[in-house]
Amino acid sequence: MIWLALVPWLALTAHTLVNALLLRRVPREKSVTERVAVLLPLRDEAARVTPCLEALLAQRGVPHLEIYVLDDGSTDGTADVVTSVAGSRVTLLTGKPLPAGWLGKPHACAQLADAARAGDVLVFVDADVVLAPDAVAGAVTALRSAGVTLLSPYPKIVGAGRLVQPLLQWSWLTFLPLRAMERSPRPSLAAAGGQWLVTDRAGYERAGGHAAVRDDVLEDIGLARAVKRAGGRIALADGSRTAVCCMYDTWRELADGYGKSLWASFGSPSGAACVVVLLLLLYALPLVAAAVFALVGWTPGVAVALTAYVIGVLGRVIAAAATGGRTWPDPLAQPVSIVLFAGLAARSFARRRRGQLTWRGRTV
Repeated sequence: MIWLALVPWLALTAHTLVNALLLRRVPREKSVTERVAVLLPLRDEAARVTPCLEALLAQRGVPHLEIYVLDDGSTDGTADVVTSVAGSRVTLLTGKPLPAGWLGKPHACAQLADAARAGDVLVFVDADVVLAPDAVAGAVTALRSAGVTLLSPYPKIVGAGRLVQPLLQWSWLTFLPLRAMERSPRPSLAAAGGQWLVTDRAGYERAGGHAAVRDDVLEDIGLARAVKRAGGRIALADGSRTAVCCMYDTWRELADGYGKSLWASFGSPSGAACVVVLLLLLYALPLVAAAVFALVGWTPGVAVALTAYVIGVLGRVIAAAATGGRTWPDPLAQPVSIVLFAGLAARSFARRRRGQLTWRGRTV
């Protein structure tokens, strides 16, 4: 009977496998005839925008493609880099001063969407994303084939944070029923990643655009919920074969980035505590329990605890294989990953209480 204790781990890993098999993917070598506007908001991105821009300029399969770039008050010469790399091949906008009640990224995205009046499809891309030459055409194809208003293709994540960053894709593959999310009209059942978003223009406007999430730290998830409230549908997709994203170069950047927004991911401190405790119990405790059981000589307990750990690792392997991540040996460190995540969540709430949350020189 003791083996029945493994039911939660088995159920969650099975759910990860089902989601991985059902996960939509951005197709390759497609072409589209719709008018597409790629929108790139920038703030102090001089050091990293060049690969992103060069990739956007190399897009194929989209004959009616326009690229809009907005320099949002950069102080590092970002606009000069854009002009040097792209010249007149992109429309470079100068961001307006940030109005009261707005956060920086929603305001930048709203200005870009307003400028791109001719686009039937809007493609929002961050400066740390490098797209394959057929990525935009493939993403628009995936949007239309899924029949949704908003598609969130997750790029392959590289850079700092090998122990923490993969938890993002793993979390929604493990805990979020993807097909039910697509069908459900509930705004609370939503997920999205702001690094790369593809949306039907008419549906975006019905949802209120980024003005509807003007003060939302997690504007990507907020936009997905706004789309649902307006009667639209959303979907996630694996974009790892067509996009690479280096979100953070150092652990310090990662900690600051997570600190800025992680507090907003749970709804409340009590909600965060429940989620973090659950993750620790499921994915960090088994190895500790195995060690304790070994010390007291309870062999069946050791076997069950180690099996729970292995099943948890298997879930990480499945998620990594489905989203272009490292399938070995990183998943073995799943308990460490969860403990680090718990620390980042606690740090985020602490910094918010002290009013220390900033990003790119702006208070959050």
